[in-house]
Amino acid sequence: MKVMPLQKRGVSDSRLVLGCMGLAENWEPVPLTAEDRKRTAEAVEAALSIGITMFDHADIYCRTKSEAAFGEWLAAHPGMREKLVLQSKCGIILRDDVLPEHYNFSRDHILQSVDGILKRLGTEYLDILLLHRPDPLMEPDEIAEAFLKLSSAGKVRHFGVSNMGASQMIFLQRAISQPLVVNQLRLGLGHLDFLNQGLWVNRRDGVDVNFGEGILEYCQMEDIQLQGWGPLEQGKYTGRPVSPGDETTARTAAFVNELAGRMETTPESVVLGWLMKHPANIQPILGSVNPKRIIACQDSAKVAEQMTREDWYKLYSRARGDAMP
Repeated sequence: MKVMPLQKRGVSDSRLVLGCMGLAENWEPVPLTAEDRKRTAEAVEAALSIGITMFDHADIYCRTKSEAAFGEWLAAHPGMREKLVLQSKCGIILRDDVLPEHYNFSRDHILQSVDGILKRLGTEYLDILLLHRPDPLMEPDEIAEAFLKLSSAGKVRHFGVSNMGASQMIFLQRAISQPLVVNQLRLGLGHLDFLNQGLWVNRRDGVDVNFGEGILEYCQMEDIQLQGWGPLEQGKYTGRPVSPGDETTARTAAFVNELAGRMETTPESVVLGWLMKHPANIQPILGSVNPKRIIACQDSAKVAEQMTREDWYKLYSRARGDAMP
């Protein structure tokens, strides 16, 4: 297995990331519950048990409660902070009675967001801050001011983006002095545009594919860590009932289970291992906080190393529902 970009930069060697959106359950503005705290402890401890030391947050997750729940766990475990890599995101403003959902990459909003994130997590610094979704009104020079202030104050050590294309990253990077170290995108067997985009070059058949030209290549050239959110597709190929008539999913899930049996591992590890085999060294983000499902992912890196090119393409073809063009 090649060294990940975050390993090269000395940021993290965790091959998997635990996504923390589900640590709290209720997206309404209500206090944390005992169940939220229990769920958080069980999920974090399951992740640590299989070597996951990187945790992905966002200030909007359960309207800040997911960060607060993790912060309480961290406060109850003195000495753990330096062993973990904490990543969070800002820039999305959730819908309320006055305004629709929108985005805000203004200098003041970024600074205020980070202060709130740090307070909820109970830490003096974030390892990585990501801009959550592209803001059409973003001004790179203003973002650069915020990043410089956060870096100089020791509040954020590294910066990145989420759901951005190559041209957007280039546009932003020209203004900021810190390198962008992460781009978090939806990647996986259930969301194949990141691969299909390249297959349809010089063909008319792929007019509906719109992942964004050159994202994979740019991130690889610039040592930007690609992170894949939603790779398990909520159990689509690992045990969730298949809808009647969905032969594509049924065939894919059957082959995932065949590979799991042959490799003496779990379907979850096969699904993630398939993604991790890509030369871009993608880092999957686990969306589940169910301890059993987290632990079921522990062989993912081993599967990535052992999976043959033939089996990788068989899975790809089945998930596409079509042969290679």
